[in-house]
Amino acid sequence: MKLQAVVPMIWTNEIEETIDFYTTVLGFTCGEFNKDWDWATVHFDECEFMIAKPNNYTPFEKPSFTGSFYIKTDDVESWWNKLKNKVNLCYELETFQWNMKEFGFYDNNGYLIQIGQDIINE
Repeated sequence: MKLQAVVPMIWTNEIEETIDFYTTVLGFTCGEFNKDWDWATVHFDECEFMIAKPNNYTPFEKPSFTGSFYIKTDDVESWWNKLKNKVNLCYELETFQWNMKEFGFYDNNGYLIQIGQDIINE
């Protein structure tokens, strides 16, 4: 029995704006956009998000998530330099005591995204 990657589903009423944020600002690729389904996927290397309008069975007023989307990378400083002036920052690049160097920002919907890199103690 094997699990595969977790692929978050971002709910929004602003699908096209969200696709634009992830592709234009973050550099993701839109893998599929189906207007009839109000659904899309975006990806960058092994990182993938699904984007959808909530269906009639899902109570939805505005985007909310009680956590964050944490993306691991092998070059957090390059991501920081690429994004620091293009996104709404939550916190700046910092090295934490749990051996992660990371920063956090909000996407166009207000979802918190963190990008971090494992740091080896010297």
